[in-house]
Amino acid sequence: MRANQQALLSRLDALVVLLARLGLPESFIRFGIVGALGFCWDTGTVYLLRGHTNLYIAGTCGFFIAATANWAANRLWTFRHHEHDAAHVQWARFIAANAIGFVFNRGVFFALVARFALACQQPVIAIVAGTLAGLVFNYFLSKRFVFR
Repeated sequence: MRANQQALLSRLDALVVLLARLGLPESFIRFGIVGALGFCWDTGTVYLLRGHTNLYIAGTCGFFIAATANWAANRLWTFRHHEHDAAHVQWARFIAANAIGFVFNRGVFFALVARFALACQQPVIAIVAGTLAGLVFNYFLSKRFVFR
């Protein structure tokens, strides 16, 4: 690993230790940090595609891009001390486990987009709400079934 990557991970690990003093498990904090990065992937994808397709398709694509990026980051950082199955098997399990989170995440997203003009104009609002709705489900299912 390059020095700048190692330095970034060291800073993130220090932040995790500090936040863990609040009583949250370190893996949950890491999962949340990775989720924030996934939020960026999701939002970027939705905004990139929204002029070319409807928000439902853009939102679905955004979810899968973010889920794949999150799986990789969780594999490499959040659950790095766990034994890992073959990447393609673990990725498929991650997507399957997060399908429940997808129902909550994109369910909230789709409901807000369908109901509120502001969510259509500024989809980031619906993305934030959906991300928060799916976070807890995704963490517990990922910890239990994917990164064992």
